[in-house]
Amino acid sequence: MVRVKICGLMEVEHAMKAGKSGADFIGMVFAESRRKVTVEQAARLVESVQDINPRPEAVGVFRNAPPDEVNRIARECRLDRVQLAGQETIEYCHNITFPIIKVIHVSPDSKADSILAQTQSWYEAMKGQKFLCLLDTVIDGRYGGTGVTFDWQIAKIIAAKFPVMIAGGLTPENVVHLVREVKPWGVDVASGVETDGRKDPAKIEAFIRAVWNAE
Repeated sequence: MVRVKICGLMEVEHAMKAGKSGADFIGMVFAESRRKVTVEQAARLVESVQDINPRPEAVGVFRNAPPDEVNRIARECRLDRVQLAGQETIEYCHNITFPIIKVIHVSPDSKADSILAQTQSWYEAMKGQKFLCLLDTVIDGRYGGTGVTFDWQIAKIIAAKFPVMIAGGLTPENVVHLVREVKPWGVDVASGVETDGRKDPAKIEAFIRAVWNAE
């Protein structure tokens, strides 16, 4: 079963829609972004899905923030995992007390062997811990939320060897092809379920159903 993460949530109604529609994860961004939320906002979103069964895991997205700050916010917001989307090192990650999703950035000129080597080194270093790698597009200095896909052949090679989540330019229309072609552990969407920069409940539901139908 391919897991689904709806990311960049800012409003309670959208978090609840994601959870009730069957999302496995809801994501909130604490890094600088147009989707950035406060600790108070995030806590409300996490609280809003507590009674949904099965309850989606709450994920906070950070980028190069001090480890103590990440741990503090994760505790205050009752996050289940933290997603690290910057240049965090293995040593840095060992100071994080929550399960980690580590973003590996894939640019237009990335090579499959390089991304595979990075992924392998992360899994070896974090062995024995609840850990997952996420492949996402980096373009023009923008990390995540680009709405741009990367070469899915790279994703296919990685997904054949390691459990990975795939992000970058996914939509209800193209995620079916990704799931069938790449067979990832999970998929992550932000801009692909928005209309005019705001989460669209119909698109959230359509995305989740598309993933299910693809399988």
